Amino acid sequence: ITPDLTTFGKIIGGGLPVGAYGGREEIMKLIAPAGPVYQAGTLSGNPLAMQAGYETLKIIDNDKNFYKKLGENCQYLYDGLLEVNKKLNKNLTLNSCGSMFTMFFTDQKVTDFDSAKTSDTKAFGRYFNLMLENGIYLPPSQFEAWFVSAAHSHKDLDKTIKAHHSAMKAL
Repeated sequence: ITPDLTTFGKIIGGGLPVGAYGGREEIMKLIAPAGPVYQAGTLSGNPLAMQAGYETLKIIDNDKNFYKKLGENCQYLYDGLLEVNKKLNKNLTLNSCGSMFTMFFTDQKVTDFDSAKTSDTKAFGRYFNLMLENGIYLPPSQFEAWFVSAAHSHKDLDKTIKAHHSAMKAL
């Protein structure tokens, strides 16, 4: 696929707030200073984000297994959470893709918004607070994805699994 325009977020800033766009030459020529379309942004060219992005891209470029390892670490966490759920007989749905996943407080398979709406959001709210008490900060909505990053070690993931076990026992 060759897009007319494409946008990039977080990764190009090493996780810091930044965005970028690019496109075919005839479109990009329309952007100032070469063309009549003015573009500006609060964080345009933010040196900290640019350096963080550059360093992140160097790490990714130097490790050909970077994304494979991210996926494996996500799978490690996913499997650990699933094992806890099974041991405690908790019927939750976990969905994952690459280094991101989410957990729904429902026993139904979640494939779209309608099935996601079957989730018990009050139970998730209690779970969120229990995890926070155990030092694990999650997205505050079960409709948001969790992310495993390259900075997460198995020790970090084990801490998350342990906190999950404690939280699930308390629910």
